[in-house]
Amino acid sequence: VVSVTGMTCNSCVSTIESEVGKQNGIIGIQVSLSNEEANVTYDPVVLTEEKIVEFIEDLGFDAKIANGNTDTVVLNIEGMTCDACVNSIQTTLCKLEGVNNIQVSLDNKEATVDYNPELITLDSIKDAIEDMGFDAAIKYGVVESPVAGNLINLADEFNVRSNGVMVESHLVEEEDAGMTKVEIAVEGMHCKSCVRKIEESVKLMRGVGAIRVSLDDKLATVLYDADKTSDVKIADKIKELSFKATLPDGRVFSPDSTGIVSILITGMTCSSCVHGIESRLQEVDGVTYISVALATSSAIVKYDPEVLGVRDIISLIEDCGFGASPRSHDSRVGALDHRVAIQQWRRSFLTALIFGVPVMVIMIYYMASGAHNNPYLIVPGLSLQNLLMFLLCTPVQVYGGKYFYVQAWAAVKHRMANMDVLIVMTTVICYAYSVILLIVSMIQQAQGSPKTFFETPPMLFVFIALGRWLEHIAKGKTSEALAKLMQLQATEAILVVFASDNTTVEKEESISVDLVQRGDYLRVPPGTKIPTDGKVVEGTSMADESVITGESMPVTKKAGSSVIGGSINLNGSLLMQATHVGSDSALSQIVRLVEEAQTSKAPIQQVADKIAGKFVPGVIILSLLTWVVWVIVGYTNPAVLSEYAKKHVFAFQTAITVLAIACPCALGLATPTAVMVGTGVGAQIGILIKGGEPLETSHKVKTVVFDKTGTITHGEPRVVHERLCTTEEGGSVMSLRHLMAIVGTAENASEHPLGAAVVKRAKEVLRVETLATATNFKGIPGCGVQCSVSGVQALLLNSNNAYSSEPVSITGDVVSGLCLQTSKTTLSQTSTYEVLIGNREWMQRNGISIPDSIDDAMSEQEECGYTAVLTAINGRLEGMIAIADTVKAEAALAVHTLQHMGIDPPEITHINPYQAGIRNVYAEVLPSHKVGKVRQLQEKGHKVAMVGDGVNDSPALAQADVGVAIGTGTDVAVEAADVVLIKSDLMDVVAAIDLSRHVIRRIRLNFVFACVYNLIGIPLAAGAFYTLGVVLEPWMGSAAMALSSVSVVTSSLFLK
Repeated sequence: VVSVTGMTCNSCVSTIESEVGKQNGIIGIQVSLSNEEANVTYDPVVLTEEKIVEFIEDLGFDAKIANGNTDTVVLNIEGMTCDACVNSIQTTLCKLEGVNNIQVSLDNKEATVDYNPELITLDSIKDAIEDMGFDAAIKYGVVESPVAGNLINLADEFNVRSNGVMVESHLVEEEDAGMTKVEIAVEGMHCKSCVRKIEESVKLMRGVGAIRVSLDDKLATVLYDADKTSDVKIADKIKELSFKATLPDGRVFSPDSTGIVSILITGMTCSSCVHGIESRLQEVDGVTYISVALATSSAIVKYDPEVLGVRDIISLIEDCGFGASPRSHDSRVGALDHRVAIQQWRRSFLTALIFGVPVMVIMIYYMASGAHNNPYLIVPGLSLQNLLMFLLCTPVQVYGGKYFYVQAWAAVKHRMANMDVLIVMTTVICYAYSVILLIVSMIQQAQGSPKTFFETPPMLFVFIALGRWLEHIAKGKTSEALAKLMQLQATEAILVVFASDNTTVEKEESISVDLVQRGDYLRVPPGTKIPTDGKVVEGTSMADESVITGESMPVTKKAGSSVIGGSINLNGSLLMQATHVGSDSALSQIVRLVEEAQTSKAPIQQVADKIAGKFVPGVIILSLLTWVVWVIVGYTNPAVLSEYAKKHVFAFQTAITVLAIACPCALGLATPTAVMVGTGVGAQIGILIKGGEPLETSHKVKTVVFDKTGTITHGEPRVVHERLCTTEEGGSVMSLRHLMAIVGTAENASEHPLGAAVVKRAKEVLRVETLATATNFKGIPGCGVQCSVSGVQALLLNSNNAYSSEPVSITGDVVSGLCLQTSKTTLSQTSTYEVLIGNREWMQRNGISIPDSIDDAMSEQEECGYTAVLTAINGRLEGMIAIADTVKAEAALAVHTLQHMGIDPPEITHINPYQAGIRNVYAEVLPSHKVGKVRQLQEKGHKVAMVGDGVNDSPALAQADVGVAIGTGTDVAVEAADVVLIKSDLMDVVAAIDLSRHVIRRIRLNFVFACVYNLIGIPLAAGAFYTLGVVLEPWMGSAAMALSSVSVVTSSLFLK
């Protein structure tokens, strides 16, 4: 690492990289303008550090070794198969203390590592790579040897596997050695390096004869000597390698020893129930985490399977007085739409209404007529009104309240106090008080009949049942979006079985979608649901993906297109191959994310649950205090209660009304119902928010950091400009179709990403799927390609209609515009073209001069961040093609909207984002440095959201206050994020923050309502406004209490 000062712009960076990179012995160089340093990889046999510093100083910059204890090594790495492997190695090594920089090349199968030998050894670096399942060997660099500091070139001398083990991929016959065979299901494998890691580790076990691991089938087949080892030990070994292993008998060996179960809970009525269950289970050994959601009637429990199991957890919940069962698919759907609860409370309401309506009629009649002032006595002390009320109240009290008695007793037995306790206390006290009062009155042969409260239990049960019926209907609507997603899953699939020639269909049969395996071929008739995720093999159709992705327009599906399970195939028959099945499908993962979001708790909800846990005991104390205060006031100052002949009656009435009106339900439902609606709405438009905490944090975001590649841009190079050259005399030029036919054919033999962009553009221009023939192909890394192209004329004749665009006049060798179409070509109609494609150096090396005008045109494109490529055909320069990773169309609008919302001008990593309207740029940021940039913004007091799509973004996503993953990105990035955008539309970043703000505003409104209701309702019930003539009857309090929770849930529904 060389410290470089004096750089002022990216031009300085380019100068150092190009000039120093030319020197003999320089393997690679990367210069960072922001960090003022150059990371140089070199061959120590050819160069010294001092010589590298001298090269940089000769260019006019000040340079010195940044760390005298930095060594560089180049490692050969075997086992990498894709960019995910590269990103995984880079991400892991960047976290190691002492590793300053790492660059991994998939093409060269090597990694260049800068490290501090005082902090980390070379063996530790190799071990870290090998622990990931790859083979690492030193190619050249500084290695530890008997002579300290020796520089050894090991390019061809050291290429031995570090563990010295080669595993046979074939499996010996079971009978050959009398061994036992076991097939172990393995989850968590992603590539061939995972397979190799398992095979090599298990093969070393004593008693294992052979092993074969299938990545496609997720299966490990092992032959072993049962006298020396066992299937349990083998599965345990696989678990140690961080894979999940399942034996044929169902025993599971998971790298995470924590079990997770989702439990459906019935009987919860308020946040006190939630608090009681959580408190009870948190006291139990083996329970590591529990989150109970009132709105979804469910709980997520993490536990140690070595200590207790699912049955134990269910038993503990049932001991608390609630029903509990594991959540199956059907029970999950039923719980979401609250079907059973709605039917139960509807029946309860109608039953209570049978007795409640007569009670209400009698009460209104006696109040209106004043007959209670001169009651008709059946016997002395017992009036007709009280007798009728007793007869109507008793059945309700005995049978109608049975459910509440059971729930309340279970709560009290476990030292809990919930809404059911309040209801039972209110009704039992009212009923018992009234019965005792009548008995005493009849014994005393009273000339009148006492004031009783028989009307309270029937009226209370009517309002409670009505309130809970309406509440569950509203709750069902809050989880409507998730219920619809769960019901999208197809139940059957048509399996297509091919004959041995793999072309003839042997049979088609209908099977359950649960039996579909990865790699199966499935037929999807028009108008049916696509059974699982996969790729189209044959056929063309349109698919409706609106419910899953939020995309309103049907999407075209043809051979090679990806399809999403649960979407609807509209008009054509498709033959598809399953790629992700069961819990791995996109729909299952979306449902899982939304379920987890709706059962998780926002920080504000955790506070509410703690308050609710103390609410009921507090209300009971307030009720007692109310009774005591009014008894004292009534007997010490009778004038205050002059309207009441018996002062204790008013005291009793207010105390009972306090019990009836208090409601912890509204407080407990304020947050979860809003979160449920918010996450459900987000899922419908393709935004997955992982719970209440990200939802709560998102509204505070003041800075958004965008990664460039794949986030702001499309993530793949595209041709953005084509320019053609003419002769000095202004003669005719080669048409764009002709040029692209030649250039596209030449690049078709190349594996370079820029070449792929040219090929794609050529096929678009010619409207063909196949190109001509390229022979004698030669590609020079960093320069260009050379080949012979034939068959172009046939290609042009067979291609579709000419690509039409307005021609641009060109004179001389100056490329003054973009000429897209002319009718003639200066090239003779030869059968073979000698083609050169590449940069300036490549052209000059092959004897082709580049006029200043063309050089200026290239520089113009390069200043815009494009890669300019020259094309020469038969020894003459014919055109220039500009290639770039283009900015997404909606990027500028997204940035402008964020700024309009008051979010600081977003930051971006990597280069040239100006087309998106971003002013603040961090250029050339390495993956390991993204976390630091996010942390810097957080240290300034900003709430930061990071938007990214790749493995190298995952640490930054985790560091940010809110991590936003583009849905088409890697699984690792999606796991690290708090918000997932299914459509990869940057406007969804805006939508997610806006949704968060709306949800938080609604939560606050719900809390204000719940708090104001109790803060006003309880004093009102306690008689605080008696002097103003405002006094509530107990039945009035019960009506207000029942409607309060309905109001909160209805308020949350307005988010829709």
